[in-house]
Amino acid sequence: MRQFDNIISDRGSKYAVSGGPVFSRDEVQAFLKALTREKRFAKATHNTWGVILDQDGQRIPLKGDDGEAGAGAVILRMLEREELVNHVIVVTRWYGGVRLGGDRFRHVQEAVRHYLTHS
Repeated sequence: MRQFDNIISDRGSKYAVSGGPVFSRDEVQAFLKALTREKRFAKATHNTWGVILDQDGQRIPLKGDDGEAGAGAVILRMLEREELVNHVIVVTRWYGGVRLGGDRFRHVQEAVRHYLTHS
């Protein structure tokens, strides 16, 4: 599991991004469980994620918004563009008390870009 902490800060909200290889739905759940075993991730406001599993030649997109509606779809689109399969990416947000509106999607994209560039 690779983690990049405090990569974005905006109006009090802070973002981190994590990721790693997974090959099944069970492994995705195990990855998320391992991530949230760390107290700071368990206390995060949102742990949004996306993955495209390749199972027997069939691509299966999975996502989780964790209350940040639409964020999982943003991650999935970026994974599709990069043709990255069997690799989950999780964008974590700690809410800072100010609504970010559409900027939150830009931050999710920036976090995923950071992960892809530095992994």
